[in-house]
Amino acid sequence: MKNLEQKDQDKMQSNGVIKSFDIGVARQMGSFNDGSEVGSGHRWLFTSGMPGMSVNDKLPNNIKEQTELAWHNILSLLKEADMDVENIVKITQYLTKAEDIPEYSMVRKGFMGEVKTASTLLIVAGLGWPDMLVEVEIIAAKRI
Repeated sequence: MKNLEQKDQDKMQSNGVIKSFDIGVARQMGSFNDGSEVGSGHRWLFTSGMPGMSVNDKLPNNIKEQTELAWHNILSLLKEADMDVENIVKITQYLTKAEDIPEYSMVRKGFMGEVKTASTLLIVAGLGWPDMLVEVEIIAAKRI
């Protein structure tokens, strides 16, 4: 039987920043955890909502391409902050259509890989521009 310290180590992501909690609810719905904890001595990044648009105002008309652009924007911002997906503590995702969840989730998984973090997905009536289908915001932390 593992001791408590070893169990805590098993819950840490590879960067040692985030302790993940799995009480069994989130894994029934997707590839994320029930909660994340970050200890002291970390710097934080809070993003604005990142839509699926390019820096030159390109807004594709489908969920796959918008999701790819939104996650590329997230990765660019993480890179600017000297972070990567393993530093993500929480993801909040807004979709305008429930039927887009499977495609959105597949693209997200491609960007997140095996990293699991706290996550909330909401279906909303609309976003900032009428043709926006997705918006993603994150909270990330990195040891100082």
